[in-house]
Amino acid sequence: MKFATHLALVVAATAALMAASTLLGNDYYLRIAFMMCVYYLAAAGMNVLVGYAGQKSLGQAGLFAAGAYAVALLTSRTEIDPWLALVLAASVSGICGVLIALPSLRVKGPYLAMVTLAFGIVVEKLVSEWTDVFGGAQGIYGIRPITWDGQPLSSLQWVWLGLLLCALTHLLIRNLIQGRFGRALLSLQADEIASSSVGVRVYRAKVIAFVVAAVTCGIAGALVAQQNQYINSDFINFHLSIFILLLVLFGGAGSLYGPLAGAVILTTIDALLARWPSAQHFAYGFLLLFALYVMPGGVVGAASRLFGRGQPAPGTGLGGDAGYTVAQGEGELLEVSHVSKAFGGVKPAQDISFRLQRGHVHALIGPNGAGKSTLINMLTGVIEPSEGSIRFLGREITGTPMHAICKMGMGRTFQNLRLFAELSVLDNVMLGRHSRMANGFFASLLALPGARRQEKATRERALQLLELVGLGAQAHLNAGSLPYGLQRRVELARALATEPQLLLLDEPAAGLNPQETAELGQLLQRIGRCGVTILMVEHHMDLVMAISDHVIVLDYGIKIAEGSPEQVQADPRVIAAYLGTEEEAPHAPA
Repeated sequence: MKFATHLALVVAATAALMAASTLLGNDYYLRIAFMMCVYYLAAAGMNVLVGYAGQKSLGQAGLFAAGAYAVALLTSRTEIDPWLALVLAASVSGICGVLIALPSLRVKGPYLAMVTLAFGIVVEKLVSEWTDVFGGAQGIYGIRPITWDGQPLSSLQWVWLGLLLCALTHLLIRNLIQGRFGRALLSLQADEIASSSVGVRVYRAKVIAFVVAAVTCGIAGALVAQQNQYINSDFINFHLSIFILLLVLFGGAGSLYGPLAGAVILTTIDALLARWPSAQHFAYGFLLLFALYVMPGGVVGAASRLFGRGQPAPGTGLGGDAGYTVAQGEGELLEVSHVSKAFGGVKPAQDISFRLQRGHVHALIGPNGAGKSTLINMLTGVIEPSEGSIRFLGREITGTPMHAICKMGMGRTFQNLRLFAELSVLDNVMLGRHSRMANGFFASLLALPGARRQEKATRERALQLLELVGLGAQAHLNAGSLPYGLQRRVELARALATEPQLLLLDEPAAGLNPQETAELGQLLQRIGRCGVTILMVEHHMDLVMAISDHVIVLDYGIKIAEGSPEQVQADPRVIAAYLGTEEEAPHAPA
């Protein structure tokens, strides 16, 4: 749906809800409506963190407290305007989000959940025991509420404010999720190494997800404090973190409308069970287990499966070159000098040196265990060499992060497929353009015209590449639903989307049948004619000898030969490495 159309629908829906809220007869129902808005705000940001980025968090109560107590202290102890205090409270929560994100570079999965849980517990203890500042169980009174025309907001006006903030949050998060940064977050959840290989700055993307979740949760906490004009430690507990997580999981993690469904349904259940606190806790636990095991896609996911449409069957034809070209750079392309790698006593690469010539198809061959994939991983920054130098485009890249090497102009595929299987074929290829897009976070968040133009250009380029590899008809299928041979082409198109001057292919023909291998050879030759230099690791000697201009041979991590295909074929050391000799057999390593 186009941005303008969606904006009009959101404005219309918000206006209708604001009008409907005037029909609610008393403050109790208005309070329930207001809390639906509050919980939606908390869940919408949490959905970005958990549903899209795949980062586990149990510390949302601490972020809720950061917003609530920030606005409480600012308005009760200073003369600051309550509207400005709300903005500053959101900023304080965002800073706390950065602090939580700092350990995410080193810990993942359940360990990250434990770190966030520890943050929530620390905040809970802080506000309950540091009574001089936070008031403990007695709390902070005299919080100045938001005013309009000099008067505090009425219960109905609080609902209207909540609806407006929810609509704004929905629009901003939709802008973010359906563009460059949304694809980056989804790629983190699928495969961080593959994500980094296409230019995504993994750590930065994690921090963005944590900050978004923290800001929305902080705003929710600040609104509760300002509406109540009171806050104490009873508001901040572990059950709140569980409830916010439940809002996301029950509604549908990874769905734009999941937090809305979760907030409406669970706030209603919470209100119905308010008289029986023990029943509330039982219900939360039951619904959490139900969401995890029976309905993993949540309410929205179940509805999507119920009313979902079928997908067309994939085809297999190869496309033309679709006008794809890559600008040639200047200077030496790649120079590898005396590179070695040791894992303890194992040395998969020993004193390897070679140069690659622009515009040629280079092959890196050798028996299993020769160190070919290790060398590719060193070139692309997955692992760092123990010794030696790697210069790309005249710059030393040893120790450079993967995303930076990709941005310089080096793309790659993997020996074992690393597709983002749950994303569409088109989104996989558009992710390859991540580092080539110029729109930043705030331009994407606000859907500025420049960001929309970037998105349109990226989409057109991705479709062009899919035509090049013969997958134009499969653009909107899930990448994981395609046959293996077509998934190989998707990964190749994604690597080409990074606009590489040097394309590294790690066994691109692995698992392909003879016809698919022959088609791959034709495709690689077309790619070479488009201006891309290729270095491929391959075991299919017919393919290597048919399309390669230059061949490098490794054996037990040592370069034993280099030259044209004909020269390599006739080299006695290569023949011995592949076929063995009677004299060498007793001395060959186990």
